Amino acid sequence: MPYKIVLDAGHGGEDPGAVYQGRNEKDDTLNLVLEIGKILENNGFDVVYTRTTDVYQTPFEKAQIANQSGADFFISIHRNSSPRPNQYSGVESLIYDKSGIKLEMAENINAALEEVGFKNLGVKERPGLVVLRRTRMPAVLVEAGFINSDADNELFDSKFQEIAQAIAGAIMGTLDQESVTETPTYYRVQVGAYRVRQNADNLLYELMEKGYPAFILSDNGLYKVQVGAYRQLGNAITMERKLRTDGYSTLIVT
Repeated sequence: MPYKIVLDAGHGGEDPGAVYQGRNEKDDTLNLVLEIGKILENNGFDVVYTRTTDVYQTPFEKAQIANQSGADFFISIHRNSSPRPNQYSGVESLIYDKSGIKLEMAENINAALEEVGFKNLGVKERPGLVVLRRTRMPAVLVEAGFINSDADNELFDSKFQEIAQAIAGAIMGTLDQESVTETPTYYRVQVGAYRVRQNADNLLYELMEKGYPAFILSDNGLYKVQVGAYRQLGNAITMERKLRTDGYSTLIVT
């Protein structure tokens, strides 16, 4: 069975979330969640959405949807805000406590978004948040930049696809590493392995610009640029053929 991920678009309906110059948090979160979900689904993940339209749900309802789905992980997407415009910028992730795979997931998401261009504000504990306290699976709430930061909004809009790819890639990479201790085998397509991080970053950005769900894994001093995380070998072979058609040298790894 594939991993089941609940994606939650923060706020919605009568609750716009943070608002800045006519921009509503609820719209940014929904657009980003739908794009992340598309990438995960294309890579064999089972995705459950708390909402796909502009509707309001209480945090308890969101947690209930997740719990009833029997999902393996819960990711909630939000935009941050500050008392004054352009006071702060950057991304941060919130978790119930700093332990387990949820901490690893949060750190990986932050690191991936930092590579896109955001300032990394770190991972913080928020045990009082309902969607982190009432969900029965590991949960991460991602603050994808400040909605009242002009710099963050420019980055959010100009690199929207890269942001979605970064978050999806971090999710896949984290769960794929976790699966090493489990019975299922995952297949990934490796496109490069470098000792210099900048070389790996350059290839990562190139692949992401072309729409590939790429991510970087650090292993024994090498930065490995890989695409996808598939339980079916055939899906990995299909991706490898596509990459080779685009001119890349590839290797399927597990």
